[in-house]
Amino acid sequence: MYISRNLEQWNAFLQMLKIAFEENKAQEFLTLLLTADERDAVGLRLQIVSQLIDKNMPQREIQQNLNTSAATITRGSNMIKTMDPDFMQWMKQHLDLIEKN
Repeated sequence: MYISRNLEQWNAFLQMLKIAFEENKAQEFLTLLLTADERDAVGLRLQIVSQLIDKNMPQREIQQNLNTSAATITRGSNMIKTMDPDFMQWMKQHLDLIEKN
């Protein structure tokens, strides 16, 4: 599974993110590190993954619905293929819960 080009930096980020969530500072932490466009891109990626996991519509339709590029959808699809199936089931379960709320 691909994680990061620089594992040390990625692990430091994950450690800080965990601390930020534990101390109820996640919003501030991510606002500090991510531009508005980057935050939007993360949200878009989550929508892409959610729709790809559901498998209810073709990638082209997802692309049109989310007004994004085919390459972005393909990257999401390819990453899903590399992930552990148990993790993807966990993702689907939690995304379904979020959509219900």
